Parts: sequence; C-alpha cells; structure tokens
Amino acid sequence: MIDENNPQSSIFERTVRPQQTLNRTMHSQEPQQPQSYAPQQPMYQTQQRQAAGKACPYCGAINDPEAMFCAQCGQPISKATCPHCGAEIDPDADFCEVCHHYIKKDVCSYCGAHLEGSEAYCPECGSPRGGMVCPTCHTLNDFAFCKKCGTALTKEARQLVKQLQQNPDYQQLLQIVQDYSKLENALPYNSERDIVKEQQNAKLRERVLSLLQKDEGVEIPIIPKVESKRMTREELEEIKAVKMKMLSTILDKLAVPPTTSPVQARNFAMASKPVGVRLAWVCNFKHAMHSSPCGCAKPHLGGKWVILGKNSTDEIKDDK
Repeated sequence: MIDENNPQSSIFERTVRPQQTLNRTMHSQEPQQPQSYAPQQPMYQTQQRQAAGKACPYCGAINDPEAMFCAQCGQPISKATCPHCGAEIDPDADFCEVCHHYIKKDVCSYCGAHLEGSEAYCPECGSPRGGMVCPTCHTLNDFAFCKKCGTALTKEARQLVKQLQQNPDYQQLLQIVQDYSKLENALPYNSERDIVKEQQNAKLRERVLSLLQKDEGVEIPIIPKVESKRMTREELEEIKAVKMKMLSTILDKLAVPPTTSPVQARNFAMASKPVGVRLAWVCNFKHAMHSSPCGCAKPHLGGKWVILGKNSTDEIKDDK
C-alpha cells in the first residue's frame, strides 16, 4: 500500500512498477507448452497414420498398412498373388483370369461349402477337388456347370435348373429361344421366282389330292389348304429382331445381382443360360465379355447374359 505522506514510498513504487509490468508482459508472452502442443498432437498423429497407412481407392479412408479390405466401405485395397502363376489378383477373387485356375483352397468350387484344405472330396456335395469331366463334351471343369456346353455336373446344379424351370420368366425365355431357333432354320424367299414356284407347287398338290379322292369315289374332293410359313428375307429379319429384343428383356430380368458368394452367383448364372442362342457373359467386375461366368474372377459382383451377333466373337475375353 502506498503512503502518500511518505515520499520514499512513491519513489519505490515508481521504481518497481515498470519492472513488474515488464515481468508480467514477458510472462504472458512465454509459450505455454501444454496448451500450445496439445491441440497439434492429434493432427500430428493423423499425419503419421496417413503416411504409414493405406488409402482406399474407392472412398479415400485411411486403413492399416496390412489391411486387405477397407474398414470404411469394404472394398479390396490390396492385391493378392495367384498360387499357380504368381499374377496379381484381388483378395476376394476365387479365380485367376491369367492362368484360368480356381485358387480358393478353403471353399468348394462346386457348392461353396467351407473346406479345411486337405480333403480330396467336398464333405458337403461330394465333388472331387481335382476337377470333374463333363460327360457330354469331356471338358475338365472346376465348377458345377460345364464351362463349354453348360451341362449340370452335380446334383445341386441339376436341382437348381429344375427350380429355375418353375420361374415364369425362365419359361418365357425358353419359349422365345425356341421360336428364335425356328426362325434361324427358316428358308426365306430370295426372289419373286421363289414365290411363284411355291404357288405352283401348292396348285399341283391340290390337283394330285383331288385326283386321288376322285379315284376313291369322292365326287366333290375337299382339299385342306396348307398355309405357307415362308416369308421374305426382310420380313424374317424383322421378326427375328423383335424376338431378340424380347430375349434381351428377359435376360435383364434374370441378371445376377451382387452377392457374397462367387460360387452361388456362378451357378445361378449358368443354370439360367438358355440353349439354342449365342450368348456371352458380361460381368460387373471389369465389364468384360466372357464366354461364361466360369471365366470371371469375381462373378459375385453381378452380371448378365447378352446376345451375341454374328461378328462379335472377337469381343469375348479368352477364358478357356
């Protein structure tokens, strides 16, 4: 406390106060380590984790360096190696598109059951681990359907086909394919001469049948008319185009949706493939065109059958 009647007190106060003010200023300017570094610590740790971690190419989330799948979106972020040829493959792929081998040792390629890795036959479906020969075309297969001719090779595969035969969309699909096959074998008119010749043949038929009935005592022969199913090439191509459009619509309805099991997706696609029309399998994995889903590494991502034209064989990915 300052004594106004004591001059030494005021001198002492004037001498000390500037120093105290300076000390307070310097004290306030000194960095407070706990308060200064504390907010920067999480940012530093985040930067370290980003530098050492693995960024997901799909969502950008940072994952552990050894992570195979993204913890945020579940997509694969690392590559695995094919045990047969050493090619890089996705960790959730069960088939190598480079050497065309099934690579999952702990999953049955025929039914999807879990395996210990040492069984010679699947304990669930009884299929051999070394492959199965198709009785129709003698092709060695790793899957429940023949990759070449589409024959169902296992009991479960045949049951799946029977189940699909009860599906109205599949029944309509088979009918359209049958109609289209008949159109493919139809003989169109190539010229006006073909039309005139067919009319002459129809008249000749009526005359012969009339003479035969008169010989049998029929006074007024009745000859049933047979309608010709022949048409011009333009009419035939127009009808075929309509059938193809209907077929594409049904195939879209029977498209394989994304699922968790590559084996089940592959089996469903093969069971729904109609016989009698040239088709290719377009997968959602790479949008590649395969001769069948048996050549796709990740059929569980979905896909569908598409109709092939006459000159589209070069678009098919070689997966034999």
